[in-house]
Amino acid sequence: MTKITPISNSKTLPKDCVRIAWHEGEESKYIEQQDGSTTLSIAAGKYKDVNVRTFRTLCRAIVRTAKTHKIDRLVVEIEHPFPQLETHDATWIVGTMAENFLLANYTYTAYKKDKHDIKEILISGVQSAEAKKALDRAVVIATEVNKCRDLANTPGSIMTPSLLAEHAKQMVKGTGARVTVFDKKRIEKERMGALLGVGRGAKHGPRFIILEYYGASKKEAPIVFVGKGITFDSGGLNVKVGGAMLDMHLDMSGGAAVIGAVVLAAKLKLKKNIIGLVPATENAISDDSLHPGDVLVGRSGKTIDVLDTDAEGRLVLSDALTYAQIYSPRLVVDVATLTGASLVALGEHCSALMTKDDAVRETFMKLGEESGDYLWPLPLWDEYKQYIKGRFGDVANIPASGYKWGGAINGGMFLSHFAEGYPDGCKWAHIDMAPRMTSVASDKLAKGATGEPIRLLTLIAERY
Repeated sequence: MTKITPISNSKTLPKDCVRIAWHEGEESKYIEQQDGSTTLSIAAGKYKDVNVRTFRTLCRAIVRTAKTHKIDRLVVEIEHPFPQLETHDATWIVGTMAENFLLANYTYTAYKKDKHDIKEILISGVQSAEAKKALDRAVVIATEVNKCRDLANTPGSIMTPSLLAEHAKQMVKGTGARVTVFDKKRIEKERMGALLGVGRGAKHGPRFIILEYYGASKKEAPIVFVGKGITFDSGGLNVKVGGAMLDMHLDMSGGAAVIGAVVLAAKLKLKKNIIGLVPATENAISDDSLHPGDVLVGRSGKTIDVLDTDAEGRLVLSDALTYAQIYSPRLVVDVATLTGASLVALGEHCSALMTKDDAVRETFMKLGEESGDYLWPLPLWDEYKQYIKGRFGDVANIPASGYKWGGAINGGMFLSHFAEGYPDGCKWAHIDMAPRMTSVASDKLAKGATGEPIRLLTLIAERY
């Protein structure tokens, strides 16, 4: 793992340490000085255009470029030439650098022989205790995000529901959080018919993973995070076609994010009560698979028309959202790689946010900008209710009428039927993170899982 080291100045450095500089332009430069030292000058475009968002990716570009040159040790000054960042103090600069350095240095290497990580990054100019504290916090956050990227990137033949549950247990050790896992027998006892239905065709049985962290009095109403844990999604009998099945081991990224957020709440010792619920199963194909046209009875007692077995994530989430009622929460947030339609609507640079509460929407959008896990809202108006009415059941998992528009919203409207029965004043929000399941080139991250929206959930846990 790369070591992030704060130093007050960079006058004395190890001989193999490469200095980082900035220049206006489009191509980075590796410069060997006459005294034998080396400088990696990072292209920053025009200094005046660098803002909070682009600074994050520039920090990542430092690491990605350094890795291509197989640099082991580098130093970067917190002083910068970017006028838009002048209102941000050294504490923010240090924390942003450390977090994004570690996120950019991550690569899933379980099956790679050629591995090169930067050994140490020194951040020069760190003077105050507050800045050092921000650095330490950033390291904790980025480290847990990267652990959850490992979970998501692990092939589906290995990352079974039971193994995901075991990882959750390991990750909370020593944190003050605890994990309880329901096996198939207990899931049946809890009447989670939707989760059982989706997992019917799989060799490996489902698990319902519960993470609990109590950092405040147990009398204080908790925040509940719910994460989709489909460890591999074949589409079921409505099998995915072409290349659509590739990367479907990442369909449990929402579940991984929830695990990471609860672990971080515990490691950061937040004075909040945070619950994580992850319904985990594989959407597999066998002679016992869920059929199109089946009707499921979930924990809520509502009946569900299964019109498409590839709309399975909302089914497992429905049971988890209902289970959340037992905690009498003040906020429930579900996170899922729910729909391809969200990518059609938004592209790949933000997750979709759906909530009926204006204050929650505004708060989450601001926290998304602050965390770097960006959100954009879609509506949950009553006009959309008509599309998820069931034919034979109470609700349908896709529009029964054949209506083909607003797929991401239809998924959110379906879930809204199960975000009921909470105490007065409890708010609910749905985050469709399918657009951010995998990184894109401009992220300056390794291929595979992004680890979103763990940083956002952590801020929600801390601030809401």
